[in-house]
Amino acid sequence: MKSAYELAMERKGVMPLTELNQEQKEKIAEIESLYKSKRVAAELSAHDKKQKAFGNHELINQIIDDLAVELASINSVMEREKEAVRNEAK
Repeated sequence: MKSAYELAMERKGVMPLTELNQEQKEKIAEIESLYKSKRVAAELSAHDKKQKAFGNHELINQIIDDLAVELASINSVMEREKEAVRNEAK
């Protein structure tokens, strides 16, 4: 299974400089799994908050905005960790 990075590079027509070894692929898969669970937890938390804020449109919009920021942060950290794994062999 290709990582998001590999798919993006493929779409851009850029070939990776080095192939990932099996250990790197496994580490990246673990990182993706961990951060997928963090994204789901953030989404569930936001969903619960939205249900409690029923009818308060201003608060609901704030919860949605906060979720977007949190998801972007989670994705950013995940990509940095995956990049670190990719650069281990260099």
